[in-house]
Amino acid sequence: MTDLILSLNAGSSSLKFGLYRPGAGEPEEMLRGLAEGLDGSARLIVWGPTGETLHREAWTVTGRGADHALALERTLAWIVGQTRDEPIGVVAHRIVHGGAHAGPALLTPSLEDELERLSPLAPLHQPVAIALYRQARARLPAARHVACFDTAFHSRMPDSARRFALPRDLTARGIRRYGFHGLSYAHTLQRLRAVDPDLAACRLVAAHLGAGASLCAIEQEASRDTTMGFSALDGLVMATRCGDLDPGVILHLLKTEKMSPDAIEDLLYRRSGLLGVSGQSGDLRELLSAGTEEAQSAVDLFVYRAVQGIGAMAATLGGLDGLVFTGGVGEHNAEIRARICRRLDWLGVDIDPQANAAAGERRIDAPTSCVSVWVIPADEEAQMARETIGLLWPQTESTVPPAREPPKAHVDDLLDEALEETFPASDPPSLVRPHDPDDLEPG
Repeated sequence: MTDLILSLNAGSSSLKFGLYRPGAGEPEEMLRGLAEGLDGSARLIVWGPTGETLHREAWTVTGRGADHALALERTLAWIVGQTRDEPIGVVAHRIVHGGAHAGPALLTPSLEDELERLSPLAPLHQPVAIALYRQARARLPAARHVACFDTAFHSRMPDSARRFALPRDLTARGIRRYGFHGLSYAHTLQRLRAVDPDLAACRLVAAHLGAGASLCAIEQEASRDTTMGFSALDGLVMATRCGDLDPGVILHLLKTEKMSPDAIEDLLYRRSGLLGVSGQSGDLRELLSAGTEEAQSAVDLFVYRAVQGIGAMAATLGGLDGLVFTGGVGEHNAEIRARICRRLDWLGVDIDPQANAAAGERRIDAPTSCVSVWVIPADEEAQMARETIGLLWPQTESTVPPAREPPKAHVDDLLDEALEETFPASDPPSLVRPHDPDDLEPG
C-alpha cells in the first residue's frame, strides 16, 4: 500500500488539506496546510508534521466570491512537485451532506449526481466541494476519489431524534434530521479513546464551535442527538447563519415581506447569525474586543444558545459525564469556553482557569468538577484519511477498541469516597443518583 492520501476540506472561504501515508496503524501525516482569505487577500501555508513551515505564498483574489479553484490549483502544483517519487493515489473529499449514506464511498457519476441534488441543503459547502472534486479528478486522473460525509456519524441516531412531526410520506421522502460536523465528532471520539478511554464510553456532549457550530450528544460512542438537522442552517447561532428559527418566520418573509426563496436563503445563510445581530462581524474575536452594545448582544446570544443546547443534549443522555470543546472557537477561544462553563455549574461543570487559558489538547476541568471537560483540536482531514483507509484497505484499518460499558461501579465508588470525605463524623447521607432504566423492574 504505497498510495498517498490527500484530504481536501473546503470551507466557505477557505481550503484545508492534509497529505498522509497509509499504514497498519494511524495514517502518517506528511504535511498539512491551509488556503484562506479566498474572497480577498488570499494566502497558502503548508506545515510539516512537526509544525515547521514548508511553504508560504499570497495572492489577491480579483473576482467576485471565494476562488477555491485557484487555491486548489496552487496547492496541487506545490504538493505534486514535492511528491514525484510517491504520487497521490487517493483523494478524500469532505462532503457536508451525504443524505442516507452511513459511511465513506467511492465517488462515481451516479453518486456525484446524488450529492449535487443535496446542494440546496448545504449551499455554503456542497457546491464548492463538488466543484473541487471535479477539478481534482481532472488534475489527478489516475487517483481514486472518496467522499467522506459529515452526516454519516449520525446515521445511527434513534428515530425520535431523526424525525420531524410531519406526515410520514414526507419523512419517507427524506425530510428528516441528518446532523452535521460528523467528521469532527468522529475524530473527537478517536482522540478520547486514546487519552481518556473510560470517558469515551460515557455520556458526552461534544461542542463543535466555529463559523459553523453544533452540539452532539454521544453515548456508547454513538450519536444520540445533535443540534443541526435537515440542513446546516439549524441549531446554534453561527457566524452568518441564524440557527434555530420559528418556521413561521419563513412563511412571513414569503407572504408578507414578499421575499423570494433565493433572497431568504441569502438572508439566513449569509447575513444572519453573529453578523446579523451585531451588524459588524461574524468573528467572535472581533466582537469580544469591539466594546459595542450590539457586539455584546451577539456574544451573549451565542453563549445563551450554546448553554441551552448543552442542557438539552444532557437531558437526552440522562446526565453528563464529559464535555468536549472542538472547532476553531471551541479550541482557541478561552473566554467563550469560560462563559459557557460558568452557566453550566448546575450540571456540575467547573473549569480550571489556568488550564482553560493554555493551548493544545488538554483536560481543563477543576478538581471540584463533576464533569470531565476537554479541549480537543479538530482534525477532519486526518479522520477523512482514516475513513478512506478503512474503505479501501479494510484489513489495515486503524485499530479501534470496542465500545465498552461506562465504568458505573468505578464512578459510584468515587462518589461514595467523596461523601465520606465530606461527612467524616457520621454515616454519609443516602445518595440520589439518576435512575438507570436497566435497573427498573418490569411492569
